[in-house]
Amino acid sequence: MSRRVVRRSKFRHVFGQAAKADQSYEDIRVSKVTWDSSFCAVNPKFLAIIVEAGGGGAFIVLPLAKTGRVDKNYPLVTGHTAPVLDIDWCPHNDNVIASASDDTTVMVWQIPDYTPMRNITEPILTLEGHSKRVGILCWHPTARNVLLSAGGDNVILIWNVGTGEVLLSLDDMHPDVIHSVCWNSNGSLLATTCKDKNLRIIDPRKGQVVAERARPHEGARPLRAVFTADGKLLSTGFSRMSERQVALWDPNNFEEPVALQEMDTSNGVLLPFYDPDSSIVYLCGKGDSSIRYFEITDEPPFVHYLNTFSSKEPQRGMGFMPKRGLDVSKCEIARFYKLHERKCEPIIMTVPRKSDLFQDDLYPDTPGPEPALEADEWLSGQDAEPVLISLRDGYVPPKHRELRVTKRNILDVRPPAGPRRSQSASDAPLSQQHTLETLLEEIKALREQVQAQEQRITALENMLCELVDGTD
Repeated sequence: MSRRVVRRSKFRHVFGQAAKADQSYEDIRVSKVTWDSSFCAVNPKFLAIIVEAGGGGAFIVLPLAKTGRVDKNYPLVTGHTAPVLDIDWCPHNDNVIASASDDTTVMVWQIPDYTPMRNITEPILTLEGHSKRVGILCWHPTARNVLLSAGGDNVILIWNVGTGEVLLSLDDMHPDVIHSVCWNSNGSLLATTCKDKNLRIIDPRKGQVVAERARPHEGARPLRAVFTADGKLLSTGFSRMSERQVALWDPNNFEEPVALQEMDTSNGVLLPFYDPDSSIVYLCGKGDSSIRYFEITDEPPFVHYLNTFSSKEPQRGMGFMPKRGLDVSKCEIARFYKLHERKCEPIIMTVPRKSDLFQDDLYPDTPGPEPALEADEWLSGQDAEPVLISLRDGYVPPKHRELRVTKRNILDVRPPAGPRRSQSASDAPLSQQHTLETLLEEIKALREQVQAQEQRITALENMLCELVDGTD
């Protein structure tokens, strides 16, 4: 008589639970644009959602604590002249977010810690380089201020947001529209999927396709792919019979998948959200009302089905909280922000534990907000793993940090004096950056700004006094 052996895993009992009604964000007009991005981005400070907007594109940014009904006049981030298609928070600065639009531009925004009085209309940087709509954004995981954008012109551009320059242009690798782009853990490689049904691994600094797999899924609907922690690739797609599939690939042997599972028959593209700390992938289909999750291990069948979180309402999009934004005291291992037609609902994934102590096995050290490299170091060929932090005492987001953009003088083509330094321009000694005249001009301009701010404060104080006198 054979005895069934149950696979040992600390994640076998992960369960999902929707937050209580008063923890949701109500009355948000979620965008109706037909585009297969998540429409939502979240970090430990803010929740950003692409919304409906007349005469252009907009998204709303809410402090995480601002739950409940959102005022219909709440300020938006508006600057694009066509619908916003994708948004992504900078992993190294919780106040900086990038947006991509149908108007062919990428904009980088600084979000203040306080609630603004009116719409934010001025980005700190506008990146213009694509000739068609820009639908994909992805920040580099370890290098400061490095942002990737992919457009309908089949081009991938990698930008230095600190200077506004294009670092790399990958313009002859995709014959058709790019569906997804993902960095590996140290940002040395890219995985892309394309309308031509091919899955590619690209070394962006060499400008080479390192490995390629034609038709990893036979169906006609779009593919998605993400890197796993050990360098494998996890793809989602469709079979020839329109069944949704998830597959695991070894880039060193692209002939056959390490694992392939068929799931169900549905039209919704599966968006994979991968957590490298637990090696769990969560699959969310647009238009679905469920989240399936799988654990990826070194033991056959390699992709182990764990469970499904189901609800009644279909999802319009989904945000995925970075690990440092979770509540470790409640054994929370993932948190999603599910978009409905007019609200956003947090969904919390937990591992039940009896002890109230910190659970080391659930929370290994995780990537923190500090970059491991500067942009020029990464461009010169250096790689570095993310700088890790411990969550033992919880995570407190740092105060507002300003993104400094230093545009280079394109007329000054003289080589820099002395040996090349690895530090960024903003960290260099002032004597190397400025002549005496420019320093004096900068001081004068700052004094004028301070004077203007003081005049504004005086005017606001006078308005306040008039309002108080009026109420008396």
